[in-house]
This record gives sequence, C-alpha cells and structure tokens, in this order.
Amino acid sequence: MGKGFEGVLAALTTPFAGDEVAVEGFRRNILRYNATGLAGYVVLGSTGEAVLLNDAESEKLVAAARATAGPGMKVIAGASRESTRLTIELAGRLAGLGADAVLVKPPHYYKSLMSQELIKRFYFDVADKSPVPLLVYNIPQNTGISVAPPTVIELSHHPNIAGIKDSSGMLSNLTEVVPEVRPDFSFLLGTGSLFLAGLLLGASGGILALAAVVPELCVEVQTLYRRGKLVEARKLQLDLAPLNKALTQTLGIPAIKYALDLLGYEGGAPRPPLLPLDETVKAQVRSLLAKLSVLPGRDEQS
Repeated sequence: MGKGFEGVLAALTTPFAGDEVAVEGFRRNILRYNATGLAGYVVLGSTGEAVLLNDAESEKLVAAARATAGPGMKVIAGASRESTRLTIELAGRLAGLGADAVLVKPPHYYKSLMSQELIKRFYFDVADKSPVPLLVYNIPQNTGISVAPPTVIELSHHPNIAGIKDSSGMLSNLTEVVPEVRPDFSFLLGTGSLFLAGLLLGASGGILALAAVVPELCVEVQTLYRRGKLVEARKLQLDLAPLNKALTQTLGIPAIKYALDLLGYEGGAPRPPLLPLDETVKAQVRSLLAKLSVLPGRDEQS
C-alpha cells in the first residue's frame, strides 16, 4: 500500500499588505509553485505565521489554497488549538474548505501536565471527529513538548491518523517509528538539512520551509534519490544546508520572506511583533541565494 502523503510539500508563507492578509499575493505564489514539481502545500504552519492569524484569515487562506493548487496536489492545513474541542471544530471548518488533511501540534501551554498519555488521548479524540486525516506535528523547539516515538507508533494504529511531520531534527525518531507503523503511515521530514538522510532511512517525503524558497532544488534532491544518483543528491543536499540553516534556525520567517522577494515571489514583511531584516542580514540572505545560482541576474550583482 502506498503512502497517503509523500513527496516534497512546501510550507507556505502568508503575505501581508500592511497588516492585512494579501490573499491574491498568496494565490500568485501558489500559481508559480504549481509548476515546480511539488506534491502539495501546507497552509497555516509555522512558516505561515499561523499563530499570528485569526480564524477568519486562516479560513480564507485554506480556501484560496484549495482553489489555486494544481490538479492532484495536496493541501494540508494547520489546525492546532489548545483545547480538544476547538481543534476539532477548526479541523471540521478547514476540511469543509477543501483541506485534504489537518496538521496538529500537541497542546503545550500547560506543558507540565501534558504527559504522553494525555497527548495520545488528545490526538485520538481529534482523529475520531476530524472529517479528514490528521497529521501529527512534532516541533518541540517551538512547543517545548516532544511527541515521543512510542506515542507516534501507538497513534499510527488509528485509521484517521495518516502520518507525522517531524521537525525535531532527530533522525533517531524516524529510525524508531518507520519500522513499527502501518505501511501507509507517512513520515514527513520537517528539517530541510536532513531531507536526503531521511529519505534514505524510509521517510515518505518532507514538509519544508526550504521548499517555499527553492522548491525545484528540494524536488531535485528527491528525484536524484529515486533515480539512485546518490552522489549528486548528496552534493545538492550539502549545497542547500547553509541556506536552510539561515532560513529555519538563525534568521527565521523574516529571512524566508526576504528570500521570496529576491526570487520574485510575494514575500513582504512578517506580521508584528516579528520585524523585517536589517540591511546587513539581507546581504547574508542574498549571498546564500547567489551561491545556489537561483537569483535573477539583476539581483546577483546587487
């Protein structure tokens, strides 16, 4: 049985016009992404500044993504809330707007009480009620809580829990989980610098912020892997590592959006309290893109 979710999916950003969501800019980005070989999109993830959006804005973006995504492309929507009830309600609304699946972080505000048993109960309760498949979102660097491999293995037995996006950066999670879950359970890497290593160890694909900036190159890593061209895949993965580090570890959302501006996408400023990059840091991002030979010619000289 094949995986339900596989390939490279871009973690989409949210463009703003002033402090309003720029839905048309969001759609223009997707129209361009449709031609890059991506398998689909994640809306309302960490890269999309989901925690800074209200429900009405979130719903507009999911509807726009579904209306704009290419034929056969997956749309996964972040549906994380702190209570079980609110998560179920949001998952239902986003499914009604066309999401193929929902991506859900563990509740984490009351982290001292969030045992693995409580996490399992939360996910089982949401999966029971969600009209679309659920993907577990493990991002302990943001939540302060890990969804441990034994917990993931137990969750995989639920027919409506389709997989996990693991952004922990720990390949040991993958090696523990993949041999023990059902064959159609999708393990999706959320760490761009480990993408090839994850594929070699059995990952189904990746949900990558890096793929929002250089989608063709991320797809090429997986294409080379599938063709057995591991030397070439390794070189490309290593070439991408410095950019991925800057975008996801050191500079974050403002850098991702500035990189999109340089590449002709709708990037723009992040929503406050996040701030745009200063000029010195902008030069770092420009240099990293230039090294990958992806900048338009006029920008490579700037």
